[in-house]
Amino acid sequence: MSDVRRLLDAYPRIFFACHRRHVRDSASGRTLSAHQASILDHLDTVDPMSLADLAAHMGVTASTMSLAVDRLERAGYVVRERNDADRRRLDLRLTDAGARVKDASSVLEPDIVGVLLQQLSAQDRRDALRGLELLAGAADATIRKLGRGIRGAPPSSTTERAS
Repeated sequence: MSDVRRLLDAYPRIFFACHRRHVRDSASGRTLSAHQASILDHLDTVDPMSLADLAAHMGVTASTMSLAVDRLERAGYVVRERNDADRRRLDLRLTDAGARVKDASSVLEPDIVGVLLQQLSAQDRRDALRGLELLAGAADATIRKLGRGIRGAPPSSTTERAS
């Protein structure tokens, strides 16, 4: 089995075993779906993201994303603003409440991740975590090289070349 196939096989199994199905806002008591929490995870309180970019990144149409953002906006987690430079562009930012929910939640359920890690020997756990750290570093380098970050940033002129 190729290394690519092994990663493509392993990643979803880990993700689906540990991912959080719902997120509860401790302040309001509202329950957000994993999809709503994922939208919040992609937004920031300062750096806006366009609705179109977010929709494209998450693999949905702009109209579908607009409906989801409507609910988050009504709940007070997201604000929409017209871009000053391009009035056709609709930018999204987190509110303080949205940032609170984002900070308090994770795509993965920490308790389940703990159970998963406890099933490994100490050495296997160290090896697994080191492997994930290596993959995360390679992911960061890939984003810099290809400019494929979720905000669509162009590649840096100081991008390291793969050797």
